Amino acid sequence: MSYMTRETCKADLARTVSVLPNLRYVDLPEGFYSDDNSVNTLKNELQSRCPDIRKMKYFAGAESSFTALAQYRPWQNMEILELSGVSIELSTLLHVLGSFPVLHQLKLVDLPWLDDQIFTINSSIPPFPAISSLTLENIPNISANGLVLYLSRPDTREALASLSISETGILSTTLHKVLAQAPHLVALSISENVDRSFPLSPTPPLSSRSLQILHFEILSSNTNPHTLHPPSESYYNYLSTSLLAGTLPSLSALYAFSPTLPLLLLAPPTAPFALKNGNNPYTGLRHSLDLYTKSTPELEWDLTVISPPTPSNRRGSATATRPVSTYSNFGLGPAWGGQERDSVIVGNGFGGFLAVPTEDGAGRLGSPGGGKKGVSRTAEWMG
Repeated sequence: MSYMTRETCKADLARTVSVLPNLRYVDLPEGFYSDDNSVNTLKNELQSRCPDIRKMKYFAGAESSFTALAQYRPWQNMEILELSGVSIELSTLLHVLGSFPVLHQLKLVDLPWLDDQIFTINSSIPPFPAISSLTLENIPNISANGLVLYLSRPDTREALASLSISETGILSTTLHKVLAQAPHLVALSISENVDRSFPLSPTPPLSSRSLQILHFEILSSNTNPHTLHPPSESYYNYLSTSLLAGTLPSLSALYAFSPTLPLLLLAPPTAPFALKNGNNPYTGLRHSLDLYTKSTPELEWDLTVISPPTPSNRRGSATATRPVSTYSNFGLGPAWGGQERDSVIVGNGFGGFLAVPTEDGAGRLGSPGGGKKGVSRTAEWMG
């Protein structure tokens, strides 16, 4: 439903929903989520005639309507709920959340009053619900210890599959505590601005056998001109250490604000006739990984596909420790052609690498102008 339709045809929308008792999802005017008086009729019709609503949002100003949900319980099949900027008591929040028996996706935004007490178990108050997807944004008083307390319950530990945290008290330095208590977590996203380097004290690596998708988006809040490296780089060093240690074996996709991260994860090429050294600890990743990187949020993601190292007894150009990648011209320059390219970097049998040429333009073979006249680029590359 278009914005103008739902904002200017509130009466028509109220009449429409009144004859749709099986309605589950509907686009509503913005005022509906903040108890604007202009949508009272629409709200009454939706609550009395549409008991199967599955998704709802409540913004600042809608505290009265949200609190009433615990008493009237109009939507017992609610699955997805978002709260943003509301100001209510902790007990009220828990009573309302407890009134939704099948709730599985919850998003909490801009709730500075919310803290770790929300996860405390009290026999007189419903506990924080066991849900599969939890998003916390701009809630500075919820810490990793609080989330660990939440995950100490068997029902919550089994249910949580997706967690997204941004600007909370759950920091990347304490994220390992949460992962240790979430055995079924599949997707994790953390967004944090840092102004100092990663602590020098020993920190356990990020470890999870179930995690498949990770957004590790750490940015430096300020850049000191006298500092050679921004503070965020040390956090990506910590992440790369965890990856190379093999403590995230199921991870298949990683998003990071670090264009240099691929270099930290790629094992250096080994010359074909080099002596075997069993003491070399740097062996690269042990599983395939789609690595998406960029330096700032405004840019497009660059994809680097990293494959595990090939067995040492393989010969020829099968040097799979280097990536199959898609780089923008910010990465490898316009000489590769176009704004974005697909490339394969393979071994040449002598410890170096050959670049597969593109089919349409300037290549990296011989002179900048291309290859021999009258010879196809593929044939020229093959010799």
